[in-house]
Amino acid sequence: MVDDDTRLRDLLKSFLSRSGFRVTVAGSAAEARERLGVLDFDLIVLDVMMPGQNGLDFATELRRTNDVPILMLTAMGEAKDRIAGLEVGVDDYLSKPFEPRELLLRIQSVLRRGRPAEVAAEPGNVTFGPMQFNLALGELTQKGKRVPLTEAEIALLRALSARMGEALSREALCKSVGGGMTERAIDVQVTRLRRKIEPDPGFPRYLRTVRGQGYRLVDA
Repeated sequence: MVDDDTRLRDLLKSFLSRSGFRVTVAGSAAEARERLGVLDFDLIVLDVMMPGQNGLDFATELRRTNDVPILMLTAMGEAKDRIAGLEVGVDDYLSKPFEPRELLLRIQSVLRRGRPAEVAAEPGNVTFGPMQFNLALGELTQKGKRVPLTEAEIALLRALSARMGEALSREALCKSVGGGMTERAIDVQVTRLRRKIEPDPGFPRYLRTVRGQGYRLVDA
């Protein structure tokens, strides 16, 4: 948990510890960077407004090398601020003030979306172009090299891969990805995913838009 509010940080650490989580805290992005250098985490709860490097900038930096799920805490509730978080790779967000119980439910939801058990009935690999996606593990590789994905991108790619070649509506994808995802947020995630899988994201070959329907994944 990364937040410069000592009181809130300690309160939430105590609450989440009682709920069965092992919690490590940091008061700044620099302190969080030190923790990440020695420990692996299942999820990061990250505040936006912090002295020094803010949460959005830290998340952007983190996404270059790490696909750990990020749940952003923010006092900014406008759509443009939420979209900014999704664009840098944040998996979910929660506006302050909030009830600790809601944070717990959001954390559980993000972690649940990334579990292989959810797609146990759909094992195997899906191939499109030079990319290969393992449904069970949620891993994308290109010529044997792993391509980092956020939890939201994994959930989106799982939904599309499970119904390869079929057009899925934005509404259906919202339900598959979960986490209170909106149709606008699905468009943002598709744009991000195209940057990682398409030779030319401006003219997608694999993740195509189907006018009036939604999106589909094809092996072009």
